[in-house]
Amino acid sequence: MHLYRARQLRGLRDTPHELTHMEYKAMGFFARRPGATQGDLVAHSGRDKAQLARLLKGLRDKGMLDAEADADDRRITRLTLSAEGRRIFDSLHDLGVQASGAAVAGMSADQLAQLQALLQQIRTNLETD
Repeated sequence: MHLYRARQLRGLRDTPHELTHMEYKAMGFFARRPGATQGDLVAHSGRDKAQLARLLKGLRDKGMLDAEADADDRRITRLTLSAEGRRIFDSLHDLGVQASGAAVAGMSADQLAQLQALLQQIRTNLETD
């Protein structure tokens, strides 16, 4: 896992986008949930609200996120990836897909199925604690 994470971080570092791992993860959240709020991200991630507020402000300042007031409640800000944010996220996501492919290269379909089952068991074990 450490080698995989190191490869991911190297991919982030070696691109001209100057994004941190946490910024990339936040962009991924809004890529999967366009129109979500900062509160949604806080609930999903379990991170500190103030920390995420600073992080999201930075992404907005970099032009990675667009913000729009909620149609029903103007106090709520809905966030989506900007066109540039989407382009950058997609290119970084492709690096992750390549790293994942390298990690399982040479494994048979049966081995991949067994790996998925084992990882799911680990996840289930950790979620029940």
